[in-house]
Amino acid sequence: MISGIVYIVGAGPGDPGLITVKGVECLRRADVIIYDRLVSPHLLDYAPFQAERIYVGKASSDHILSQKETNRLLVERARQGKTVVRLKGGDPFVFGRGGEEALALVEACIPFEVVPGVTSAIAAPAYAGIPVTHRGVARSFAVFSGHRTEGETRGGGDAETAAVSSQPSAVSRPLSAISRQPSADTLGSERGPWTVERETQIFLMGMENLGSIVASLLEEGYSSETPVALVRWGTTPQQETVVGTLGDIVERGRGVHPPAVLVVGQVVSLRERLKWFEDRPLFGKRILVTRSREQASKLSCLLAEQGAEPIDFPVIQILPMEDDTPLDEALAHPHDWVIFTSANGVKAVWDRLQAAGRDARAFAGVRLCAIGPATAAELASHGLHADFVPAEYVAEAIVAGIGDVAGQRIMLPRADIAQEFLA
Repeated sequence: MISGIVYIVGAGPGDPGLITVKGVECLRRADVIIYDRLVSPHLLDYAPFQAERIYVGKASSDHILSQKETNRLLVERARQGKTVVRLKGGDPFVFGRGGEEALALVEACIPFEVVPGVTSAIAAPAYAGIPVTHRGVARSFAVFSGHRTEGETRGGGDAETAAVSSQPSAVSRPLSAISRQPSADTLGSERGPWTVERETQIFLMGMENLGSIVASLLEEGYSSETPVALVRWGTTPQQETVVGTLGDIVERGRGVHPPAVLVVGQVVSLRERLKWFEDRPLFGKRILVTRSREQASKLSCLLAEQGAEPIDFPVIQILPMEDDTPLDEALAHPHDWVIFTSANGVKAVWDRLQAAGRDARAFAGVRLCAIGPATAAELASHGLHADFVPAEYVAEAIVAGIGDVAGQRIMLPRADIAQEFLA
């Protein structure tokens, strides 16, 4: 039997730019992509158009497929000789059940590789301006699942229902032993006893059990004044950060819904000085980009860099002409001016020149006008210099700028829906 291969790939915490280079390489050669709810849909664009895309997303108490069914799907597609990418949010081996899927593949004798991803346990706090370790503040961190494992009940005391497999301090020694443990190195100018509050606690998927987790931490000896942050949809344009203390975070977090990362520790106090992601000028704004699909990506990237969530919604499509004869005839005659009103016009003209075996020498002695810098840049990419670019990128400015054209021959390559003013 011919077997394919399965790549268990960490997609990162939400920002599509945080996937690894190897993760992208796997997507580009995938025959099948099996992906989760928290995976950015933009990552699917890396895959071949014909690749099969299967959504197996899981939300709390709402599973499209069970884990067993997902495991079966991985084995089934790989046995068909296909290259399968199992795309998982964050890192597949950090509470991602990637280990369970890998074991299922081992039992089925299916070859696999694991491609680590950036976990939200680190990335979400970082995007909220919270370093999980900081000299003189926190010398270590621990990460916990906020979910109960299968078979756990909701009964029992707070410590039992904290939704973690052990005490949230992540240290097997009792609190009294921790407080007496000496520090092995110098943190800033500090030397002193090691305490639980010198460790950052991070809980993933813990919103349903937030009250129990907080109660368990307080029972361990944490102060009710310990800084706490909830980071919802971390690293995405929908990111929301709620800051409080162990004493009030349950009340403050009532309006926060999953997915969210809970960060507990003094490092949260650094957020006011270090927050950067949410301070960008367009953060929280959704902007519709109506340019053609080919041209929208650059503008969308610029908007995203400023914090916006760009929504590509092209209302125009650039297509080649059904009949190139009129353009070919126009290019066969000399002109005084050629006025380009878009980069698309430059590309269309250049394509026809090349089809005729001609090059930039066709514009010898011709003055070239570009309506704006993007159009001028497209001319420059073909070795042509724009003689005139108006200060305002509109047709009226071109008319005012090129002066008296009486008796001159002018070529105006433009879209069929362009306004008539310039002509």
